[in-house]
Amino acid sequence: MRAVTHETYGSADVLTISHVDRPLPQEHEVLLQVRAAGLDRGAWHMMTGNPYLGRLFFGLRKPRRHVLGTEAAGVVEAVGSAVSRFSVGDEVYGFAQGSFAEYAVAREDRLAPKPESLTFDQAAAVPVSGGTALQALTDVGRLQQGQTVLISGASGGVGSYAVQIAKALGGQVTGVASTAKLDLVRSLGADRVLDYTRNELAQDRGRYDLVLDIAGNPSLTRLRAALTPTGTAVIMGGEEGGSFSGGMNRQLRAVLLSPFLRQRLTTFIAKQRGSDLERLAALIEAGQVAPSLERTYPLDEAAEAVRHLELGNARGKVAISVSG
Repeated sequence: MRAVTHETYGSADVLTISHVDRPLPQEHEVLLQVRAAGLDRGAWHMMTGNPYLGRLFFGLRKPRRHVLGTEAAGVVEAVGSAVSRFSVGDEVYGFAQGSFAEYAVAREDRLAPKPESLTFDQAAAVPVSGGTALQALTDVGRLQQGQTVLISGASGGVGSYAVQIAKALGGQVTGVASTAKLDLVRSLGADRVLDYTRNELAQDRGRYDLVLDIAGNPSLTRLRAALTPTGTAVIMGGEEGGSFSGGMNRQLRAVLLSPFLRQRLTTFIAKQRGSDLERLAALIEAGQVAPSLERTYPLDEAAEAVRHLELGNARGKVAISVSG
């Protein structure tokens, strides 16, 4: 099969289209014919090996997994002996390692039926970013109806879902983005928008019950100033924290400081769960959430798609069209 591979860490220049063996599903796995793959920030981290601390998981000197991609939408080609929820021919979406390829395997419990209202390209743009936003707001942020929510990076992959999900859950949403992307954030349903280039957040002291810090690298002091006295900040971003640990230093400081505060400062690593995909599908079919898919690239242009993401130009999500 054809796949986007990399043998070394580096920029998008290390990506090549290769012919590799088709994977075989284990007993609890499903083999997908991939119709489309979503591009998330995690693919960039795995490609570059940055931050270096991440290489404990990616591979110390070179990548352990040579095919990029984590999220996919496609058609079930084969199932493992213990799989009971899916059959050959089912249209599904979810988390599949090595999804930048014509075929990929996925665990049964990390898939869900594809929402009927979505194309494969749109569905592939949901799992990582949509699942992360859902968990940040509900499992971690504990959002309650009527609470005020601030979402930084509201025009990006996770942010575009967070705005819509927070509104669906009854939140009063303020989205932060660059000047050129404020119109997108408004179209997603945000009640207010702030232009981060004008430092407008500084005016909102003590306003928010919940802050999702997805983009940028604001200080903990600045985040706390935006919170109510008992508010919660979920710190997810921080691409500017250095090549060794990225934004994890700030997140670690937040977790260590939080027990001494009335406010709650926390972070998390998103889980890959089919149950979250089912919750997202229900919101999608109800018309409350829609993938903000800016652009789709063919498999042969995957490197260009990664460059587009890296430059920060993406408005919402980017997908890779693979087959079908």
